[in-house]
Amino acid sequence: MLVLCDHDRGTLVDASLEALTFGRDLATRAGVSCEAVVIGKGAEGAAGQLAAYGATVVHLASHEVLTDFGPEAWGETLAQLVASSGASIVTACGTDRGNEVLAQVAARLDEPFVANCREVDPSDDTWSMTRVQWGGSLLEDVTLAAGHKIVSVAHHAVEAVPASEPAAGTVTAFSPDLDASLARTVVTDRVVLSRGITLATAPVVVGGGRGVGSAEAFAPLEELAAELGGVVGCSRAVTNNGWRPHSDQVGQTGTRIAPQVYIASGISGAIQHWVGAMASKHILAINTDREANIVIRADWAVIGDLHNVIPAITEEVRRRRN
Repeated sequence: MLVLCDHDRGTLVDASLEALTFGRDLATRAGVSCEAVVIGKGAEGAAGQLAAYGATVVHLASHEVLTDFGPEAWGETLAQLVASSGASIVTACGTDRGNEVLAQVAARLDEPFVANCREVDPSDDTWSMTRVQWGGSLLEDVTLAAGHKIVSVAHHAVEAVPASEPAAGTVTAFSPDLDASLARTVVTDRVVLSRGITLATAPVVVGGGRGVGSAEAFAPLEELAAELGGVVGCSRAVTNNGWRPHSDQVGQTGTRIAPQVYIASGISGAIQHWVGAMASKHILAINTDREANIVIRADWAVIGDLHNVIPAITEEVRRRRN
């Protein structure tokens, strides 16, 4: 089995450790070895961490074309490694990047691809599995009969857990045969976040929806997020109104979050938004409408005006801290 492990300039992303945890268990049940694949520059130091999560072999793929993420180049690289290694199972985490690369691999190998699985039974030649559909609103039972089993695990469906004993993590270099035309993506600039955390990694997210009222009215949400060591997110209605950038949007067409606490204020909780927030460990809803979808789905709810509730929470946090 080959597990694609994504990284950001050498730092493994959490989704990759989820994929390796999933792959380690699946490999044991399928009776095969679990090997990690890291593509591009800067990931040489990740072998130890990958071994801790069960990778018996770490394939480091490098080529002058593999400078930045590109689904065509990554897909061709992984397809060539499948052919040379004889691997019969390929998996990755079902992020946008992971699914896009595995789709490229499946097309090149002329095999089917099953995305966003939560459960997989490899006990027969034809696998039975349950996958997430419609943005997480339903589960679908499917079967997979193919020479190469290509599947991704739904993001946040598996908790990343190190192996009980580290694997060997033997490092091998792989040099794919790539054409320069595959280098379609070039990163020309990077924006460094002053606080170093993003929506995807923040332990606390303070979200605001149409009920916030304006761009300026997000200031109290920013204060609360800063006090809690988190960041501010928003609904699609907010970005449509131009109050916040799209990078702050939580939802199916935005960022899918999994913080310890999500404070959703002035947000109705439409399915598009819920898909992005449903992996949150705990949800506090603040809304004047006790029948709002987000209130019904939340762990806790405050029925009231967010413009009064948010500052009150911030004041209480400061009081307790002092």
